[in-house]
Amino acid sequence: MNEKIAWQGNLVAIQPRIRLIRSFDQRNHNYLGYALRVEEIIGEDEREFTVGIGKAAQAKHQFRAGDTVSGKAQPVVDEKTESVEFYKASGLKIVERAAAVVPLPPPWLGVPPELPVYRQRGHRRLDARTYEAKCLTCIWGCRMPVEMIMDQWNPGQKRYRFETFCYGPKSCSLYRAGPTRKVPGRKGMSWEEEDWVDEDATAHRDDDD
Repeated sequence: MNEKIAWQGNLVAIQPRIRLIRSFDQRNHNYLGYALRVEEIIGEDEREFTVGIGKAAQAKHQFRAGDTVSGKAQPVVDEKTESVEFYKASGLKIVERAAAVVPLPPPWLGVPPELPVYRQRGHRRLDARTYEAKCLTCIWGCRMPVEMIMDQWNPGQKRYRFETFCYGPKSCSLYRAGPTRKVPGRKGMSWEEEDWVDEDATAHRDDDD
């Protein structure tokens, strides 16, 4: 599992790599870096795959969709806590840089902002089917692994799932919120994350920001 695999391919998307920790009505984010979605060759397979990189690597290379990229990475140890298939990337190189012309949004392409920008903007929940169909390449989309602490008095009791979010402009024509999300708690209790949570998290932004 510690052996790194060589890979190379076309970068079809780059999004933030963020882990969400929930404890009933409380939530915290771990900003891990970025997720590269690559299409081509890893090892002896030809397919689409995802690679996690750190913020320093992105600051150095300024990856964006359309680049041809190569490197090495190893399979993730715990798939429940990672949104990517491979991580601990090394030997990263840009084989060929994408054209400077970026198509008109949505989706938003180009070089994603630094992680503090995502933290400052705040997110809204994003319907999982909409994410898969329309937002998979957008720099404002994010698929987060979620760790749910069932009982704050017994933090070892956990459940896991994935949730999708949007950090983009509130006026985006592709955006669909989807159903509200429920967070399980101790003794069969449940907390529903209603619309006001998203409204509060993005209230400081204008619709086109």
